Amino acid sequence: MIDWEKMASGLLYDANFDPAVLEARARAQDLCMDYNQLRSTQKAERLTLLRSLLAACGDDIVIEPPFFVDYGCNMRVGKAFYANHNLVVLDGAPITFGDHVFIGPNCCFTTAGHPLDPAQRNAGLEYAKPITIGNNVWIGMGVQVLPGVTIGDNAVIGAGSVVTKDIPAGMLAYGVPCRPIREIAAKPRRVIL
Repeated sequence: MIDWEKMASGLLYDANFDPAVLEARARAQDLCMDYNQLRSTQKAERLTLLRSLLAACGDDIVIEPPFFVDYGCNMRVGKAFYANHNLVVLDGAPITFGDHVFIGPNCCFTTAGHPLDPAQRNAGLEYAKPITIGNNVWIGMGVQVLPGVTIGDNAVIGAGSVVTKDIPAGMLAYGVPCRPIREIAAKPRRVIL
């Protein structure tokens, strides 16, 4: 099994020395650099670059630069996606964002983890576990989402949280580590004129 397959399977893989992994990461870094140099008025060029970089995305995707992704080919984005400045995605494993996801500035989603054993880390080994973000999710600024996490539909994650475990649908969650605080109950909408 080659390291790319090990990465996709959640096994320890060579992240620092395997030529195929390094080539895929270099391609993504180059495309991110190109994306981050575009002007805000170059919407068509931005969309073209995102389509060549990501596994899937809709026409209504907005990612404010700077944006960084390890591979891109493992990142899927639903409809009406918005990410504010400085989104970092380490996508050694699949990462899926649902429809109508809003992400504040300075957020990181990392599927990559490292072994506790220093000899394995020094050998360049790591593992990757998928991340899934549901529909209608709001992620506050400065949130860190760690490997293997699922955030359910309609959840809200408070600013500065470190999400280490799954968050159920419809929950307000925050903290370090992030934990569900209360349900987001359906309340009558207040109209502000």
